[in-house]
Amino acid sequence: MDEVTAGHLQELRRGTVVLACLVLLETPGYGYGLLERLNEAGFAVDANTLYPLLRRLEKQGLLTSLWNTDEPRPRKYYRVSDDGRRVAETLRADWDALRASIDALQV
Repeated sequence: MDEVTAGHLQELRRGTVVLACLVLLETPGYGYGLLERLNEAGFAVDANTLYPLLRRLEKQGLLTSLWNTDEPRPRKYYRVSDDGRRVAETLRADWDALRASIDALQV
């Protein structure tokens, strides 16, 4: 794959990771577990991208978090907030509309 194509693919996928996180975090999850779930679902995301994204979404009020210190290794669990749910619904509707528009372009 050439550099130009790789750059466009990265740009296309960047926004979809936000939507994927909001959808997956309907069920509380911690960073590394979310990273694994995203990769299993076909979202090639690395930790250096995911952790800042989670902090940004939390700062925006789209995620809430809670530390679990019951296990030997404390983990910060994230969950989508009510605002995050609304944003996810909007993003999903727009994604669906864009996909329908792209499909309509095919002759």
